[in-house]
Amino acid sequence: MATSSFQSLHQSFHHHHFTTSPDSIFFKPTKSFKLFFNLSPSSSSSLTTTSASSVVPSTAGAAAAATPFDVLASHLSSSDFRQADEETRRLLIALAGEAAQKRGYVFFSEVQFIPAADLQEIDQLWRRHSGGRFGYGVQRRLWEKSGRDFTRFFIRMGWMKRLDTEVEQYGYRSFPGEFLWELKDDTPEGHLPLTNALRGTQLLRSILTHPAFEESEAEEGGGTGMEEAEEKEKEKEKPKLKGARRSLEPDYSF
Repeated sequence: MATSSFQSLHQSFHHHHFTTSPDSIFFKPTKSFKLFFNLSPSSSSSLTTTSASSVVPSTAGAAAAATPFDVLASHLSSSDFRQADEETRRLLIALAGEAAQKRGYVFFSEVQFIPAADLQEIDQLWRRHSGGRFGYGVQRRLWEKSGRDFTRFFIRMGWMKRLDTEVEQYGYRSFPGEFLWELKDDTPEGHLPLTNALRGTQLLRSILTHPAFEESEAEEGGGTGMEEAEEKEKEKEKPKLKGARRSLEPDYSF
């Protein structure tokens, strides 16, 4: 992906609109977005980068270098997980390139162009401020433990809930009201950040299989023999997804 200037990224993040395009992260901001800040016009216009985390202002002697991840870090440090979730999507759109910025969402095929260092920085912030319970790396581990079965994976993370039916069936939670925005003892591991998978799982699969998370998974190691046995047992009784739930109208624009 071609490099982009601070100004072009900055300007592209005002007034995006919601879209229903498939296999994409949906973006519905409540306020205009400013990705880069505390930089003078002269310094910002001279900076280009292929990795947002590697950028520092060219002006010497700055007290603290502003980074594209400062807003996310601020929301997470104050446990404002709802805003942190929105900020994460905005960062992914910025990092995916100019085409994603113009349309306001990310195609699954663009995820490969996001630098691993930037995805790792986002993931580390989520982990650091959630006691290791949130983040893409956590989701990757849970996905693998679920045998890469997305229905089981979504139930495990609390993205789906059991329906009030005689037969065991599950439906997607409605965004935003039915999702959990506080870190409590009963908040499912990996519940945040959210990725819209209602209309397909290609985008989420592309994120979870990004090289950025292969190293962290190797460091954590695979599951224990007991965990693997439990997963195989669960595989025999996969929960059923109620197809009719997909046709409902709640806002799934996460």
